[in-house]
Amino acid sequence: MKRVARAAGIGGLLFISLISLGCQSGDGVGDKAADAKSAEAKADEAAIPIEAGTATRRPIVASYAGTASLEAEREAHVVAKTSGVLLRLHVEEGDKVKQGQLLAQLDPEKTRLEVARAEANLKRLESDYARSTELHGKRLVSPEAHDRIKFDRETQRAAHDIAKLELSYTRIVAPIDGVISERLVKEGNLIQLHQTLFRIDDFDPLLGVLNVPERELMTLKPGLPVTMLVDALPRRPFEGTVARVSPVIDPATGTFRVTTEFRDDTSALKSGMFGRIEIVYDQRADALTIPREALMEEDGVATVFVVEIDKTPAPAAKPEDKPAKKGEAKASEPAKAKGPRYVAKRRNVVVGYAAGDAIEIREGLTDGDRVVTVGRAAVRDGTRIQIVEGVK
Repeated sequence: MKRVARAAGIGGLLFISLISLGCQSGDGVGDKAADAKSAEAKADEAAIPIEAGTATRRPIVASYAGTASLEAEREAHVVAKTSGVLLRLHVEEGDKVKQGQLLAQLDPEKTRLEVARAEANLKRLESDYARSTELHGKRLVSPEAHDRIKFDRETQRAAHDIAKLELSYTRIVAPIDGVISERLVKEGNLIQLHQTLFRIDDFDPLLGVLNVPERELMTLKPGLPVTMLVDALPRRPFEGTVARVSPVIDPATGTFRVTTEFRDDTSALKSGMFGRIEIVYDQRADALTIPREALMEEDGVATVFVVEIDKTPAPAAKPEDKPAKKGEAKASEPAKAKGPRYVAKRRNVVVGYAAGDAIEIREGLTDGDRVVTVGRAAVRDGTRIQIVEGVK
């Protein structure tokens, strides 16, 4: 609202200035003393009111900003490798787990009996093989019969191992370190083979993937510092780094993928949060900057209007028909200025980085130069101007 009020004020001054340019001195109607204004006053009324900013040196940071939803570096869906009734849950959503930790227990009784049967058959075949070996040594058993018993023993040993493996599958364990993000079953449920029971997310680190325009391909590199703000935790920045940069440009969008990573010891960041990410790729400690609103661009050329002192002589006062009264300045004397008069001069500049409301100027200006910021739409090269507000 303050900017709108200032703009309205300047617009009003500009309107008055234009009206004064169209008005000429009186033609005899009214009091001649009121119509005979000084040349200095007329010159002030003709000047275009503007606001000005100053070129100053300050630190500036070059960065690229984008948005992304956070996602886990690793994610695992825990599925059942055997069927059975779910007897007990050992974890809940939000629990941290380690790889190999017991998450749930299926009913193991049937599988345990299968292991016992396979073990009994294996012992029988091992006994048969030992007897056959003894008899084969005495040439009382043919080689074919001895080999058949040997192969049956090996087959049963494999069946015994499979039964033990099936028994181990009744213990549902965590495949990775992380946090239980979702529990999809309840105690007492009949679990089918390959049914999903849990989802585990590893939040260390969390990733934010940006689709960046290809013009930034040479500026963004792995290892650059990153700052992120999330809607769920306002005014709390999180620090991270660029983990990797894709070398491939998507021809459909003209963008490439930049993956940023964040490590949060407080566990405040969660997968799925919406983040505003800023990647800082360069910093200058002593950059010459001006307000961004002073910059104009036309046909790829950046220009500004520089405030300069008008060095042309002040115009002489308009002569009157009758001699000046006592105490009045003679009509032929030049008007005495109350202060310096200013003009706007267009100047080409070379810009650098932009940060917030400031933009870096690398060529075209020097420290302390003043530039037109507000009112420049009515200004042309060489236009008389009037600074109506303090320099920024």
